[in-house]
Amino acid sequence: MKKNCGRSPWTKTEVRTHQAVINGKLAPTLVIENATYLNQGLKTWRTANIWISGDRIIYVGPDMPETADEVYDATGKFIVPGYIEPHAHPFQLYNPATLAKFAAERGTTTLVNDNMLLLLEPTEQAFAQVDALADLPTSMYWWARLDAQTELDADSITIDNRRIQAWLKHPQVIQAGELTGWPRLSQGDDELLQWMQDAMKLGKPIEGHFPGASAKTLTKMALFGVTSDHEAMTVEEALMRLELGYTTTIRYSSIRPDLPDIFAGLVEAGLQNYEKVLVTTDGSTPSFYKAGLMDETIRLMLAAGIAPEEAYRIASYNAARHFNLDHLLGSIAPGRIAHLNILEAKDKPTPVDVVARGTWVRKNDIPCYPVEALDRAIDLMPASQVGLELTEQDFSFSMPVGLEMVNSVIMKLYQVEHDTSMQVLPAGCNESFLMLVDREGRWRLNTVLKNFATHVGGLVSSYSISGDILLIGKSKRDMQIAFDRMKAFGGGVVLVEDGEVVAEVPLTLMGQTSDLPLEDLIVQETALREALFARGYQFEDPIYTLLFLASTHLPYVRITPQGIYEVLRKKVLFPAILR
Repeated sequence: MKKNCGRSPWTKTEVRTHQAVINGKLAPTLVIENATYLNQGLKTWRTANIWISGDRIIYVGPDMPETADEVYDATGKFIVPGYIEPHAHPFQLYNPATLAKFAAERGTTTLVNDNMLLLLEPTEQAFAQVDALADLPTSMYWWARLDAQTELDADSITIDNRRIQAWLKHPQVIQAGELTGWPRLSQGDDELLQWMQDAMKLGKPIEGHFPGASAKTLTKMALFGVTSDHEAMTVEEALMRLELGYTTTIRYSSIRPDLPDIFAGLVEAGLQNYEKVLVTTDGSTPSFYKAGLMDETIRLMLAAGIAPEEAYRIASYNAARHFNLDHLLGSIAPGRIAHLNILEAKDKPTPVDVVARGTWVRKNDIPCYPVEALDRAIDLMPASQVGLELTEQDFSFSMPVGLEMVNSVIMKLYQVEHDTSMQVLPAGCNESFLMLVDREGRWRLNTVLKNFATHVGGLVSSYSISGDILLIGKSKRDMQIAFDRMKAFGGGVVLVEDGEVVAEVPLTLMGQTSDLPLEDLIVQETALREALFARGYQFEDPIYTLLFLASTHLPYVRITPQGIYEVLRKKVLFPAILR
């Protein structure tokens, strides 16, 4: 399959071929006849025959060609454009290829992806993966982050102008952001502002990340060039963003399932114009996707009182237009990429059949995603390796302060309560040993984590925002056993109790992602989550806790490669120790 090259995917030869199909000199590869489809230009249902040549819609109207390679009779069914996920984080234990397959088989045929993990790789290696993923039936676009979301150590890859410019200019990159480092703008960071202006000159919108922002802050960010935000947590915050001209993305995710309440509030408030409203699942962890992706958000919009025509438009055309891709995506019309969802009924958004870039990925309600391109993409993702050896000295904890969990992702500083020289912390207490160690073994940071769980023996994770290794637990012995088990995989999340492995999720690619199909990964992650909940984890999502312990875009303190870091003052309180 040919790559979908950004905004202009077809060569002159291919365009001439499409003209030959219209002129009757070549046969369409697929014709969907008797199609009752949603026409986005009229925002109403029409009946037509849809001709497809390769990965492109060639004709929509009453005519039938003399011959076609394949004819599908859609009598009695309803066809809508493939759904667009405008804000995917394709490294939440799953990898971009397995997420693309799982999503498309359920009707989400376009993903706009976070490049966070790839940003920390050598650029040529990262772009090779992006190019391989462009061969998939799922349309794969990317955004270019302008910061690393954590304080990296001196030996890490530098997020510099050369790297940012290469990403901004890549043809598959269609926006800049999400802008987690936005306070730097008000503090006079002209390099960040220049990158934003460069993105605007390239015609690429900038997405903000503004939780709890006031109208004044949103106004300032709009003046800097930000055009969208996905952090509205209430209907009032959503309406404020719309009033200020923002494209406003409403979330239904594993840590912010706000969508049902916000849409019910928008309906109650009498909102008439949804043109600048998008929806996202915001990189949810695997088990959250049991109900689906964008198909589930549509189902919830319908339940909140949004008309079907509006709901399908929000989940397809609105996103395409926001990214200046409505000439390619979001509509069933000539010239668009052939992404089609075939439904049993207007109020049943999970499709029974799916065409993605002209290829069947679900047919007769049976998934049939082609695996060859999938395997090629996965083969380019680096295999995990952990060369680090831990010694008894590494399990020395003497830090007087630790991190206290307020919720899944918010941490504050507190005074350590128990003697951390002991091998096992008291059963039932809410303190655990916490270590962040460089995967190459250059440094470590040892402290205590409060409110994570009451009786987790040892939990080790190579899944973290900095790519380093986390160890959490009450028993230093269990932490060591969990580390050794994780190392055998080359990466992963391992939970040990009394010397025995209780649950594990091998992450054999980049130390961050699994090579398993998402359906199998959901089983593994569900078992891990349930085991952690049973051992006293009390918040929404333990996987996000592991990811964001080092993330400096969240308050108030973080454990980072540089040390314990106070976010508001941008200050290292206690440095990491060289090993």
